Amino acid sequence: MNRNWKSGGLALLLALTLSGIACVNQPTSNSNTGISATTPSPSPTASPTTATVSDAAVVSPTLPVIDAFFASDETFTTELKTKLSLTDDQIERLRTVAREETSRLRETDTGDHTGTTTAARELAAERVKEIVGAEKGSQLAAFVSERWRGAGSPEAKDPKASASPAAESVAITPNAIPTDSRVVVNAPAYRMDVFEAGRLVKSYKVGIGYPEFPLPTGLRKARAIIFNPTWTPPDEPWVESPSSKVKVGEKVEAGSKLNPLGLLKIPIGSPSLIHGGKSPAKLGAFASHGCVGLTDALAQDFAKLLVQLAGQKLSDADIASYRKNKSETKQVTLSEPVPVELRYETIVAEDGKLHIYRDVYDRNTNTEENLGAVLTANGITLGDLTEEERLQVLEALAEMSRDARGRLNQDRVENVNSAASPSPLASASPKAAARKSGKVTRNFKGKKEIIIEIAALKGKGYPAMAVREAGTRKAKS
Repeated sequence: MNRNWKSGGLALLLALTLSGIACVNQPTSNSNTGISATTPSPSPTASPTTATVSDAAVVSPTLPVIDAFFASDETFTTELKTKLSLTDDQIERLRTVAREETSRLRETDTGDHTGTTTAARELAAERVKEIVGAEKGSQLAAFVSERWRGAGSPEAKDPKASASPAAESVAITPNAIPTDSRVVVNAPAYRMDVFEAGRLVKSYKVGIGYPEFPLPTGLRKARAIIFNPTWTPPDEPWVESPSSKVKVGEKVEAGSKLNPLGLLKIPIGSPSLIHGGKSPAKLGAFASHGCVGLTDALAQDFAKLLVQLAGQKLSDADIASYRKNKSETKQVTLSEPVPVELRYETIVAEDGKLHIYRDVYDRNTNTEENLGAVLTANGITLGDLTEEERLQVLEALAEMSRDARGRLNQDRVENVNSAASPSPLASASPKAAARKSGKVTRNFKGKKEIIIEIAALKGKGYPAMAVREAGTRKAKS
């Protein structure tokens, strides 16, 4: 199969590395958080509670995600045999179709909008069903869902690898403010927050995974920071295309322009990462194959805070030494694992305002039900909003339900349109995106966020990002 990859795209192809640095996605849910819903607490500052993923969260993974697990998880193939009783032939066919689909996706500089998460999941469901049947296909989706959450990984089964009890909990109250020290990433907001003992100390704008490679949701743990990581190109068709400057299996040295990882990488549970190497233009945009992307400067700043949360210190002099010796890989092991909570919240009450983000991964989260849960968590209801506020919010929910191609699904907005005033949104195309191109969706048209000031939310909600300082944002005291 002929693939014409540009060498510049190599920096973004992290999904298939042989050294466990792949970036993959997480199953979805109809809840705003991606976790099974419970009755919201009256206070968003209540301690998070342990949650389990509901049946609604178990959906078909994309084929590139399956490919990433084959490439980076040594136990994946074995457990397909032992847990799902798949045959060698079925496993090989799964591996082949997953690899072919990943190879089909290619980067361009045109900004084309060629696919959605829904389309990628539907394609995977069809192909998996052809290979293993409907029943085994459902079992495979559940199996991968468990691994996405980290619950099925070899690391999670290691009793020596567990962190503190607080680190084992995931917030199920919408917009919950952590009471412990942890990192919180909200993909639709392109935002990563660092909390220390329940206080927001710094926020970062980040790049997130393409729709075909959605960011995971759930709780992960950061255990080490690896400076000057090397990169080994995987055995994939795109690697040795005519325009490629790397070879399969030939290690790309740390510091090389062909190394997509930048200054450092932080594994947060196979096969996902937080890493540097991104350009400023990639912050607040689709930028990776399921990883959290930062510039090298922001990654350096974040690394110092992460070490601080673990009760250690990483000085500027230490980092300068690592940067100076770019060819030498150094690992800083954290004395205490730091929880990294990955959220998918498209409705966020923040410092007196309601932020409604684009449903970039087609999870159907911009619903009146989820809006009600967010308002309830902050002690108010939809009835407490003025008529003007209510109509603004409902129209914003419909607008932010557009997929990555800027198209609206009629089923997702008809309830909103029936409650709000007549809107031209009702005539938008309901058709799902066609799967005709092999291009990864790099960006989307239209708004990423709508902000509505709500009088009843004054003084309530998740903490806001504050003044930018030296490429980062420091929280208000």
